[in-house]
This record gives sequence, structure tokens and C-alpha cells, in this order.
Amino acid sequence: MICLVAHVIARPGMRSRILEKFLANVPAVLAEEGCLEYAAFVDAAGAPSFQAPVGAETFVVVEKWDSLEALRKHAATPHMAAYGAATKDWIASKVIHILQPAGS
Repeated sequence: MICLVAHVIARPGMRSRILEKFLANVPAVLAEEGCLEYAAFVDAAGAPSFQAPVGAETFVVVEKWDSLEALRKHAATPHMAAYGAATKDWIASKVIHILQPAGS
């Protein structure tokens, strides 16, 4: 299994627009072969004080894939190209981590 975690920082006031496009794309991604999970997360309301908030303009994407090959194919799909083109001017920065289970 492969896990991708992306921290996406939106330009001021643009997070909701990006998330709208992201959420519209979720069904197509979940239908891809090898996709186990694909979701966006924001700070939890009322979280304990030990939380380190990601912030009002940030969201975190968590993806799980059954293989690196499935992730590579996902990155090359037309719906991901369309999502990237539609949101590129709204994103200030992003950091992507591609992880595997420890001990693998």
C-alpha cells in the first residue's frame, strides 16, 4: 500500500473554491483501479489543545493506493489534469509526501 499526504495552502480566500473542485472530482478518483481512499481534511472544530492547526487557508489530502503504479496512473488521468488546470492559480503552495508502511 502507498499513502500520499499533501498539505495544500490556498491563496487567501480560495480554499473553498479548491475544495469544491476537489470534492467534485472524488467520485472519479474513487472509481480508479487501485484507489483505496481519497479525501480532503481541514482542522477539526473543538480539537484538543495539543492540536497543531493547519490553518484557515490549508487543507490536507490523504490518498491510499494499492501500488505506486496505481498512483502513477492516477496522476496521468484526464480528470486530474482538469482539476490541476482549474485550481493552479488558486494554490499558493503544496507539499506532497508519498509514504509506504514502516517495515516494508
